[in-house]
Amino acid sequence: MLGAWLLLGGALALGCRAQAAAQRRADDGSGRCTYSFTVASPVEATCSDGGGVSELRAELAALAARLSRLESRERGTGGSGPRGAEAGGGRDPQRAAPAARLEAAYSELLRAKSRLEEEKGRLEREKEELGRRLESSAQEITRLRAARCPPGAEGPGRDTLRGPGKAPRWDPQPLAYQELQSERTEVPASRLLEETALGRPGSQDSGCGELVWVGEPIIFGRADSIAGKYGVWMKDPEPVPPFTRETTWRVDAVGTEVRQLFQYEAAEQLARGYPAKVHILPQPLESTGAVIYRGGLFFQPRRSHTVARYDLRGEAVTAQREIPGAGYHGQYPYSWGGYTDIDLAVDETGLWVIYSTEKARGAIVLSKLDPETLEIQQTWETNIRKRGVANSFIICGTLYTVSSYSAPNATINFAYNTATSTSRALSIPFENRFRYLSMVDYNPTERQLFAWDSFNMVTYPIRLSQA
Repeated sequence: MLGAWLLLGGALALGCRAQAAAQRRADDGSGRCTYSFTVASPVEATCSDGGGVSELRAELAALAARLSRLESRERGTGGSGPRGAEAGGGRDPQRAAPAARLEAAYSELLRAKSRLEEEKGRLEREKEELGRRLESSAQEITRLRAARCPPGAEGPGRDTLRGPGKAPRWDPQPLAYQELQSERTEVPASRLLEETALGRPGSQDSGCGELVWVGEPIIFGRADSIAGKYGVWMKDPEPVPPFTRETTWRVDAVGTEVRQLFQYEAAEQLARGYPAKVHILPQPLESTGAVIYRGGLFFQPRRSHTVARYDLRGEAVTAQREIPGAGYHGQYPYSWGGYTDIDLAVDETGLWVIYSTEKARGAIVLSKLDPETLEIQQTWETNIRKRGVANSFIICGTLYTVSSYSAPNATINFAYNTATSTSRALSIPFENRFRYLSMVDYNPTERQLFAWDSFNMVTYPIRLSQA
């Protein structure tokens, strides 16, 4: 538009000059043409003089400046006219790219802020959960320490734990387990000497003695299916690498084809219910009489009067031997049933088998076995009827029996000493917390009883007299 106005101004100026000047041509007589120009005076001219032209030029320059300012303003506001549209269209691509980048960066910042807020919320929830677990662990440690007190002994919380249903339940977590280990190692020397003298489980080597006290059950885990109503769980008191004393084993014994042996790296893993490995036995086992000892699982194969050794490393049966005359599959079980005719046990002296025969007329028979060949080394016949007791275990060569599998306040009611071949009656309190005791075994390394009580895997602390 500015160029059009300048052209118009130039044309007016030239037009005025055309009116003010005149051209003439003449022949000078020698064959040449002469040209002459005449310019009208200011009085005769129809156009302005030189000063008028200057004024006109100044006006045109002012007009051009105004038009330039209008166009600049129109471009700044994105004008609606053709020129504004043309100017806006020419600048949009240059402005659009930076604006798009800024908008994308802003959106990314908003997303990052949202992620940080979510992470902050998750960390706060984890902090609260860890606080609850820490508090729960401290309470469990207090209860565990109180639960190990013998009857009538002084101890914090002892009176509050005597009532039914108030025994400490330990659901181990990694933090709780580490704290418990710390509590168990920080023991004054005077207390260690006292425990050694009394034969308590806290001592490193308390020696053998007679059983005088059984504490309240401590729960380590619970079976989550009907197959675990009764079963057996164990630790090897003399493990063989790669297994350790913390390696824990379990068999859910309900069913006609019981072949699964669950392996756990530690008791905490057992409590969570996630095995590290499952062994499939080549033969189904019978009932809850199995034990783990020196790297082998010793069990009674189903519907037989034999004992077999399953090597845990080689995963194969390495030895098998008949127990002469032993009843099986319901002939001489414990009072709770469960085809518990042949029951294996381990103590400080080695591997045992508990059973009965027709010759013994249902009384308990004990035989000491070689753990490699399963050869019978020595046998004792007791006067304790096998069907008359709920279960049994061996400590330091002495057999102990449990009076009832379902009475909440049962007792350890008989003891048979293989060193003297004599038996005697006892009345040591024994609690059946869940009223269906299907397995009791002694672990000579941990100085505790392991038991299975209606889906629940529990331990009992014990105390032995001074030898």
